[in-house]
Amino acid sequence: MHIVSCYPQLNRQLKIIILSIFIFTQSQSLSSQSSAQFDIVLNGGRVIDPETKLDAIRNIGITDGTIKEISVDPLTGKDVIDVSGLVVSPGFIDLHVHGITNVEQEYQVHDGVTTALELEWGLPMLKEWYMSRQSKAMINYGASVNWPFCRIKDSKAFTEGKDGIKALITNGTFKGIQSMITPILRTFTMELSANQYSNMLKNVQESLEEGGLGIGVPVGYLKGATREEVYRLYQMAGRLQAPIFTHVREGKAMAIQQAISDAVLTDAPLHIVHMNSMTLEEIGLAIEMVNTAQQKGYDITTEVYPYTAASTGIESAIFDEGWQERLGISYGDIQWVETGERLTEETFKIKRETGGTVIIHMMKPEWIEKGITSDNVIIASDGMYYAELAHPRTAGTYSRVLGKYVREDQVLDLPTALKKMTLLPAQVMEKISPMMRFKGRIQVGADADLTIFDPLTVIDRATFDKGLKFSDGIRYVLVNGVLVLKEGNTVKDVFPGQPIYGKYKR
Repeated sequence: MHIVSCYPQLNRQLKIIILSIFIFTQSQSLSSQSSAQFDIVLNGGRVIDPETKLDAIRNIGITDGTIKEISVDPLTGKDVIDVSGLVVSPGFIDLHVHGITNVEQEYQVHDGVTTALELEWGLPMLKEWYMSRQSKAMINYGASVNWPFCRIKDSKAFTEGKDGIKALITNGTFKGIQSMITPILRTFTMELSANQYSNMLKNVQESLEEGGLGIGVPVGYLKGATREEVYRLYQMAGRLQAPIFTHVREGKAMAIQQAISDAVLTDAPLHIVHMNSMTLEEIGLAIEMVNTAQQKGYDITTEVYPYTAASTGIESAIFDEGWQERLGISYGDIQWVETGERLTEETFKIKRETGGTVIIHMMKPEWIEKGITSDNVIIASDGMYYAELAHPRTAGTYSRVLGKYVREDQVLDLPTALKKMTLLPAQVMEKISPMMRFKGRIQVGADADLTIFDPLTVIDRATFDKGLKFSDGIRYVLVNGVLVLKEGNTVKDVFPGQPIYGKYKR
């Protein structure tokens, strides 16, 4: 009307013509906007949001990497995808990965993972690593502070192993650099004096300020770390409310009890990694301890992976004297990743000297089922660096839970399984990384990190004998509103993954 009122001298007929043209133009503009209301629309999927308990057929509108609408009514968009018959879930959040390059991330994408974090060990030189991944990652990425590195950052051992550390963060793998970092590995048996604690803690603080997502405390590998050193680390974590992610010492449930004790006494948030391989037949007791602590209000959580074998370096402390009795296994239960062969006493001794990755067949199916079905236990992969015959958890953790434990064995319902893969890990991270409040959910305003799968066909395909293979049944994966998997195929040359930083980043 304003355009007409500006020209009172126009006769009535001309005014009507001009007004008609204006209304038509505006309606065409609105129609155009309506026909492309969202960047992407997911139509007709079974949408499951673990936080609000939504489990219904809905349409989802996504724009600028964010969920803008969840509706029973039809939505329009530039790219409309029919997902009827499929489950639309928040993208899976993996708190425990070691493979951090796009090689491993492609397997993770085919397993439905949209955020993968290296938290058990963390990474040295976090600032440099975060910068190296900018605009190059398929999925969201982040890491904790590497405490073993912080112990010796100012030592001769660090100077000698620095090139190896740089190669690690650049190439994202230990392959070919073991000898380069040997000086640093030797410090794992070194005991710090009490007057060295302050310097170690200073290095931890500096790494947190580079974006670290808490503190990686793989104390089970560091025989030289005293109880006092670890306790001082927990004290710092409690003061800063920075979570500890720990691979506990040998000792099964007793070691879990020690970690919980340190956390309770210092008010440190605590996450205990791979409870299954840490506690073996005592997993039920150990989980009961964690659940009791949670009920009393302590911020203590844990995770499991859905396989009966572990994987680590053959040179690590787990194979120190007495390992057969402690683990209840022998040489033939150890599988050499490079060739797939089972070891003998002779080959074990040779490999132990040279170093390398092994798979350790040491758990029973009932222990794994106990972990997976227990309340509030998170699913995390402990995914390894890429190798053709790497542990299958590197490629199939989440699809295995959905295919075997939900569909085939029916020991876990689908909404509960998805909660263990999405909401629970997001909640672990929210205090140290507020941006995680927008992940692990399907709600208006949440990040459009979404995994769409066929509940009738989803299953892992990687095996111990034949190695890594993409999972089946994961149909679409969106990371920050960008498709990285479409109709089961990798979308080439898209890198929407964003860094996940801790709150102390400067």
